[in-house]
Amino acid sequence: MPIVRFFTGLAPEMAERLTQHAPPDYEVTTHPSDLSDEKAIPLLQNADFLIVFGGKPSDAALRSASKLKLIQLVSAGYEHMNLDLCKELGIPIANNGGANSIDVAEHTIALILGFYRRFIEQDPHVRNNRYRALNNGLHTFTIHGKTVGIIGLGNIGQRVAHLLNAFGANILYTDAQPATSDIEQKLSATYTTLEDLLSKSDIVTLHVPLLDSTRNLIGAKELALMQSTAVLVNTCRGGVVDQTALIETLQSNSILGAALDVLESEPPDPDDPILKLDNVLLTPHSAGVTFDTWSRRGKFVFKNLQQVWRGHPPEALIS
Repeated sequence: MPIVRFFTGLAPEMAERLTQHAPPDYEVTTHPSDLSDEKAIPLLQNADFLIVFGGKPSDAALRSASKLKLIQLVSAGYEHMNLDLCKELGIPIANNGGANSIDVAEHTIALILGFYRRFIEQDPHVRNNRYRALNNGLHTFTIHGKTVGIIGLGNIGQRVAHLLNAFGANILYTDAQPATSDIEQKLSATYTTLEDLLSKSDIVTLHVPLLDSTRNLIGAKELALMQSTAVLVNTCRGGVVDQTALIETLQSNSILGAALDVLESEPPDPDDPILKLDNVLLTPHSAGVTFDTWSRRGKFVFKNLQQVWRGHPPEALIS
């Protein structure tokens, strides 16, 4: 019987939506992600699999887990994991294989629409007898006909492109490697350089992992290439954008604005100047978190564990 430990900060009812997809012969126990080594090490010493969401196992806990066949992340991001140590210990790590891509892609579109249509301002106007305050079209926009630059055409980036096609947007993209011609044709997406994408796009949306190569990918130089009417959307990781440079750009109105689900520091300091800007739409790193996502992630997680238990390599391997 495979022994599975699930370290998570999820509320019990959400964790259960994920673990309900475990095969009946799997022993699965759920534990807080902030366990002390004193409590975590005994749990991991006989574990075959470790599932992680929110937090990370300590180095000491990982070293004690001599039977682990896979660390399965429930998230797409993996920058919090000690990849070097896991490689040294011979413990493979997989992420969620794009199981949350639907949620993040929909949230991306919601941010674009929310910013373009100024929903946050319009609701209180209606409630406070300012019914026509933003009803002249001067400060609201349509996606149709706009050029959208997608930085990172992975699972999420492709879903965003697919949704934007329905709006009639023109799609540019850049990535470490161009997609296949089949994918480009399916998505009506054109590959270009980062610089060209930034200079031509009305909307720039970020969908890359946070790595050494992508940290501060969008800095002062890149922001200066964007059009004065452009919007920056970030639903991947805050560290992909140089937030100081972004704040300066927004304060000077050098671009139209930004719609951000992620920030450099989370939660932000109450005095963070980005919270004072009225040309920014913010959500609390919630793009991938919906009621529906946990079941979808659970199906992928336990499919992957079963695959490894049967002696096959995992999907979505990152290390």
